[in-house]
Amino acid sequence: MLRGRDVMMIHDLKRQGLSILAIARRTGHDPKTVRKYLNSGLEPPVYGPRAPRGSALDAYADYIRGKLKAYPELSAARLFREVREMGYMGGLTTVKDFVRSVRPSFPPVFELRFETAPGKQAQMDFAYFQTTFADEPETARVVWLFSMVLGHSRTLFARFVFRQTLDAVIRCHMAAFEGFDGVPGEVLYDRMKTAVIGEDEDGQLIFNKTLLDLAGHYGFVAKACRPYRAKTKGKVERPYRYIRQDFFLGRTFRDIDDMNRQLDQWLEMVANARVHGTTNRVVSEAFAEEKPHLQALPVHPFRSVLKFERRITKDGMVSVDGNLYSVPDGTRKRAIEVHVLADVVRIFENTILVAEHPVLAGRNQRSVLPGHRRRDRANPRGVAHVLAGPGDAVWQRPLSVYDEAARVIAASGATDGRAAP
Repeated sequence: MLRGRDVMMIHDLKRQGLSILAIARRTGHDPKTVRKYLNSGLEPPVYGPRAPRGSALDAYADYIRGKLKAYPELSAARLFREVREMGYMGGLTTVKDFVRSVRPSFPPVFELRFETAPGKQAQMDFAYFQTTFADEPETARVVWLFSMVLGHSRTLFARFVFRQTLDAVIRCHMAAFEGFDGVPGEVLYDRMKTAVIGEDEDGQLIFNKTLLDLAGHYGFVAKACRPYRAKTKGKVERPYRYIRQDFFLGRTFRDIDDMNRQLDQWLEMVANARVHGTTNRVVSEAFAEEKPHLQALPVHPFRSVLKFERRITKDGMVSVDGNLYSVPDGTRKRAIEVHVLADVVRIFENTILVAEHPVLAGRNQRSVLPGHRRRDRANPRGVAHVLAGPGDAVWQRPLSVYDEAARVIAASGATDGRAAP
């Protein structure tokens, strides 16, 4: 087969008046070949489609499609880590391009970028999640994600809790500051009820007193974003979508403690180790520069107290935030005073401390302290064992107690004239 330029030369020589034999001598082709191309006319060459090139991602394409079908919001970075663990040797860009081709992209929303100086500000918020724990597979549980982000470095702290109670907010603040090993100059909130309780006559915000006590103890200023301007807190609200897509979706959790353990590992190994999409810096490296600008942690722990009254149940328990805490047998008053600190629940009867329990993190749990239930008189040194189900405690008794009881019963039967067993 002749190339295109040779065919064009044959036709051009023919137009100049040369015979077939002359064209054959001029071009070096056989006269029959010259005649064939002159009879076929001048047509552009036709090329067939190229055979598709193989990709290193082909073996994992069905896996990615399946994951996106089940969880359409999964991030390409998350999928890249998963297929890499499965043996994928290609790059992140190939995965991103493939994910983009099988999942519609959302139109970008352009917003004003607002940056803060190192150590100046952190932003805090809650987000709603729903999951099913492996320990309770038949029950859908609502959990709330507390998140605090340092505005300059974008260092992220997060923790799941069951409820947005004030004591949960306080404990999460303390854990965040411990995690940062320092305190920012101010913390920005939206107008959630646990932070802002209203406005005065002049329109000035009224913050929760306990939250202000916390701010005074740690040395930060509590600020609230303006009404209907939630975008002011974009640094902390954008990560919720990131956490949902890159961490939460497609995982299983045994319980909320396991959920937080996995979250802590993900924060350390992924979220705070990545190159941030806005700052284009590794978050942990930016935090190393911001940390010297944070205020030092206070020497003493925060000990502010929430006080309220509770009634003792018939089985000697007090309900606090969905959990039950024991009081000693012999507690006479049915109405007692409860003091809730960040990590301790204290129970008072007539201003006398009768019980002190560590705070239970979950719900529907029971804390029964040793010594709160009467010891058997035959075993004053018995040891209490907490039960997971209904009831409070059982006592371990030596076998000699049962031998003695049998002897007494036998003696009593003989006195009554009955045969001893």
